[in-house]
Amino acid sequence: MEHLSSKQKMTIMVAIVASLLFAALNQTIVGNIMPRIIAELKGMEYFQWVFTIYMLTSSITVILVGRLSDNYGRKPFILIGLGIFVIGSLLCGTSSTILELILFRGLQGFGGGMVMSTAFSAVGDLFSPRERGRWQGIMSGSFGLASILGPALGGYIVDHLAWHWCFWIFLPFGIIAFVLIWFLFPSVPRKGPVSIDYLGSLFLMITMIPLLLAFSWAGTRYAWTSPVILGLFAGSAAFLILFLLIERSAQNPVLPLSLFRTSIFSLSNAALFLIGFAMFGSIMYTPFFIQGVLGLSATHSSFLMMPMTLGMVLASTGSGQIVTRTGRYKWIALTGLVIMAFGVFSMTTLTENADNWQIAWRMLLIGIGLGSSFPIFNLTIQNAVDYRFLGVATSASQLFRQMGGTVGVSIMGTVMNTAIQSRMGTLMANIRHHLPAAARTPQMLKKIASLGNPQLLMDQAQLIQIRSRLPGSLIPVFDTIVSFSRGALTIAIHHVFFIAGLILLMAILIALLVREIPLRTSNAQAVEEDPDWQRKTA
Repeated sequence: MEHLSSKQKMTIMVAIVASLLFAALNQTIVGNIMPRIIAELKGMEYFQWVFTIYMLTSSITVILVGRLSDNYGRKPFILIGLGIFVIGSLLCGTSSTILELILFRGLQGFGGGMVMSTAFSAVGDLFSPRERGRWQGIMSGSFGLASILGPALGGYIVDHLAWHWCFWIFLPFGIIAFVLIWFLFPSVPRKGPVSIDYLGSLFLMITMIPLLLAFSWAGTRYAWTSPVILGLFAGSAAFLILFLLIERSAQNPVLPLSLFRTSIFSLSNAALFLIGFAMFGSIMYTPFFIQGVLGLSATHSSFLMMPMTLGMVLASTGSGQIVTRTGRYKWIALTGLVIMAFGVFSMTTLTENADNWQIAWRMLLIGIGLGSSFPIFNLTIQNAVDYRFLGVATSASQLFRQMGGTVGVSIMGTVMNTAIQSRMGTLMANIRHHLPAAARTPQMLKKIASLGNPQLLMDQAQLIQIRSRLPGSLIPVFDTIVSFSRGALTIAIHHVFFIAGLILLMAILIALLVREIPLRTSNAQAVEEDPDWQRKTA
């Protein structure tokens, strides 16, 4: 599609950005509304699975569709993806339990993986690596715009309407995007019959499922050294070995292992994995601090998250322009990672008395760092592989980023829950000795213990209502429990961001090892046409 006119390319990009915006709006809204959903549906121990299941299903889809779209074109898959995503969004809004929401989010993920994979691959079809910097920056900027609009509108909705409307309000965007893709996106002829690596796709999926279950359950439901957790890790390792054996002999592997012989491809994907780990931790757990610790509304939370998305929009757009004009990119990625790490580590210094400005400037730094680094590694991957592997290479980068986010949210959710349970257990064991005699009955002790559930902190109206119904003798006890719960949640979130900061330091070290090679100026310039290419990318 590189032969199309500039006007045709612009028209197609409008359709692509519309599709990406719809998927991103639904994805970015979840973090801000989760505290309210948990308050209504309960299931604090499952909350990370609302996110994890989406990332799992989209990861499976993104890698399979990446390979298929290289042979059958991007259009059919982005249309199917939009259709599935619309249905999944509709069903998410009908959920009455946390398990139903998890199930429908999984369906959403299948569609979202198709949309994300084909959207970024299509940019590679339209533009050469040298030109892609600008457009990938714009696409990342549209994702950032969705990160502003989604949480802001979502916060308003959950404060004034039912949370279910957060999933329904964007459905018209999906329908419009579907129509635009149908009419504007060109169809390409098939390259001929292609064998599909169903077995490899299956084993990739069953490799990730036990791994994610292990990270989700370890430290909460089971001990890290329990037979269940060790068995899940062992099972995941065994399936990984089988997957690698299958891919080595597959005629058309879902993930060609030969790509990993290129150091730029391998190191860039490792960096994206770590960035995803830290990024989704910031997106998912900051609202818990704002709403649970500070006691602010979901709408207020969305406004405090805006600096991060504004920083991401400005940095991704600006860095894309710089790359296109100069052809240099490594220093941008490194600078972005350093800024993001500083912002994440600074989150560990927030207290229960933090004001809006203290949160806002930290969010801005995280956004600038993320916007500067994330698009660069997509570009380095696409530039380091031959054009015929564009789709699968782009999908691999999406897979590693999403897997990083999935594993990261699971691990950090475990860390947060473990820290909270430990401190709350200590409080409840000690507070009984300070209760009046009338409050030491089994019934009253059970009621008091229920007040130590941190998910109550997510709904301030409910807290006020509970306090108003308590006898006067228990109000000081209630206030103590709430205060201690906020302190426990603060410390738990500090642990989360400290881990995210350490992960970003690892990403910086890996980024230093990524070779900076010249950006190709045409998709027609195959890797084999440059005799020095293999040496440069090795």
